[in-house]
Amino acid sequence: MNATADADLGRRRFFRQFAGDVATTAATVLGAAQALQRTSAEMAAAILDPTRAALGDGTTSATAAVLVAEPVAGPLFRTSFQVDPGAIRFVDQRALPAAVVEHVATSAAEVTFAIRNEIVVGGPAIGQAAAIGFALTATRSAASQPYPRRATLLGAANALRNSSLTTASLGWALDRVLAAYTKAGELDEDGEAIAAAIQAEADAIVSEALVEHGRLVDVGLALLDGLPRTSGEPLRLLVHGPSGTLAGGQFGTALAIAIAAHHAEREVEVLVPEGRPGLVGARISCWELAGAGVPYVLVPDAAAAGIVAAGRVDAILVAADRVAVNGDIATPIGSYGLAAAAAQRGIPFLVCATVGSLDGAVATGAELPIGAREVADLIRIGELAHAPTGTGVLAPVDDVVPAAFVSDYVTASGLGLPLIPAAAG
Repeated sequence: MNATADADLGRRRFFRQFAGDVATTAATVLGAAQALQRTSAEMAAAILDPTRAALGDGTTSATAAVLVAEPVAGPLFRTSFQVDPGAIRFVDQRALPAAVVEHVATSAAEVTFAIRNEIVVGGPAIGQAAAIGFALTATRSAASQPYPRRATLLGAANALRNSSLTTASLGWALDRVLAAYTKAGELDEDGEAIAAAIQAEADAIVSEALVEHGRLVDVGLALLDGLPRTSGEPLRLLVHGPSGTLAGGQFGTALAIAIAAHHAEREVEVLVPEGRPGLVGARISCWELAGAGVPYVLVPDAAAAGIVAAGRVDAILVAADRVAVNGDIATPIGSYGLAAAAAQRGIPFLVCATVGSLDGAVATGAELPIGAREVADLIRIGELAHAPTGTGVLAPVDDVVPAAFVSDYVTASGLGLPLIPAAAG
């Protein structure tokens, strides 16, 4: 079998697995958005209401929720989570790439644990998980009296919201499910009807994200086709930060564009910064690229901006964690240096922005909330200390990249800074 036939077989094998995991192939390029629209209802039903037995007796705890520990013999494709009756099953991203471990959560409290402990990573996936977690608690409390039920649900929403204050998609998704709760009647006697209304909104958040990401990838692919490149050389894309399927929930954004380009027979090579201190690039992005069969190279964080400045990259793709009204963005730490180097070199710095990342309450980057890593995350790798006891640590999780450094915004509706409505109130 020749190399072309091997590549074609590899592509077919990848997409059989992709579709089998309740996703879709926006990498077919032509008609991807339309195909997603046609099938979103069916996919949402399969993702959120599969016809499989409930897991156990619903007593799984957040600290002992490992369902499967599957050693990785070769590259795999997995969506970020799947939903069973009464539970959400995450791929525990802390275990990658050594093993695929499923972590089960059955309530908002357990989803909060998953978000806080980076079992699930990536704005869209976190937002979807939070909506599902809220719906799980609504179902569990359906038989409660209205006032205790309201206290339970508002407490659950508060815990979820505080699990990742820098993730815009989380607050956006929670606002939607809380609005559904209010519309259904917070103190209505019919807890089952309230739970159903919340579940319907959570379902909609997941299915809409799948369609949105497919459209965004279509826009990104068209943009890549117009980029200049060296004749006979692959298009060299640097993708920084978690933005593949595991970060997207069921699909993905920036990394999904690169994967889609490869499977649409564009010649690409992806450069992946390692993503310290959690090594999310090395552990997660490279794992996803390997599973998709995309050529990639891992580069040290400290070298990434210099590689851009040297002209060894054709374009940079990042996903926005939050977008201010003026177009400034919060995006994974290290992005500012990449954006500055790209601006100096004239290399496109492309920002993938989802609806959930747009924040009408933030006027400029100066107001963007930026979190920080725990001290232990920086001074230790595993059990081995790399700094003296008592060392102070300054480790922000995001950079603020000014709009002036952004070449274009890639959204489901096209290119350009999306219109961000002002926040209510």
